[in-house]
Amino acid sequence: MLSILLQETVAAEAAEVIQQAPQVSEMKMSLIDMALKGGWIMVVLLILSMLAIYIFAKKAVMVHKAVKTDRNFNQEIRDLIHDGKIKQATQRCQEKNTPVARLFEKGIERIGRPLNDIQTAVENTGNVEVARLEKGLPMLATIAGGAPMIGFLGTVTGMIRAFFNMANAGNNIDIALLSNGIYEAMVTTVGGLFVGIIAYFGYNFLTSKISDVVFKMENATVEFMDLLNEPAEK
Repeated sequence: MLSILLQETVAAEAAEVIQQAPQVSEMKMSLIDMALKGGWIMVVLLILSMLAIYIFAKKAVMVHKAVKTDRNFNQEIRDLIHDGKIKQATQRCQEKNTPVARLFEKGIERIGRPLNDIQTAVENTGNVEVARLEKGLPMLATIAGGAPMIGFLGTVTGMIRAFFNMANAGNNIDIALLSNGIYEAMVTTVGGLFVGIIAYFGYNFLTSKISDVVFKMENATVEFMDLLNEPAEK
């Protein structure tokens, strides 16, 4: 008799679990629903994420064009200068339209002046090119450091909201009163860290690529100055 009662109890509990299973599956939350739980802080993080993606995409295209090298270009400019075709060499640099080409163009425009003046003009042009590539990176770095802090701000405001609701509830504390504040606290933390991580890796990637461009421009400066010395040595 006892075994029969135990079997009936187990069967009833199993049936109850099966009936509750569909209800558990209905509690799944999409990313959009989760983001909406974060409140107005998520709007700020969304704007920062869009700004970070825009800066990264724009700078990535610029750096990709700048880092590309044409091995025939240097030799072509060398041949034109040796042949005395200064105007054609300048036009070729304008057509190429890369940081290295603009260095060569500035140096070609100074041909005939003292070598120190030419080198100074080329180096100044290189500094301008580097500054142009780095423009916007401070904003990306600011987003990388500021987004997590904004997320933590949402964490604090969410917990304040949860405790405020708890205080107003008195003895009738319900978990539903705390859920909105806790959702805001947790979601904003995740959102801030997510945006900050993307901006951080994007910033470091662009910085490393710009360093490669700087190295190429330094080599180009040396090659160009050697090129100007070649005709004088013959």
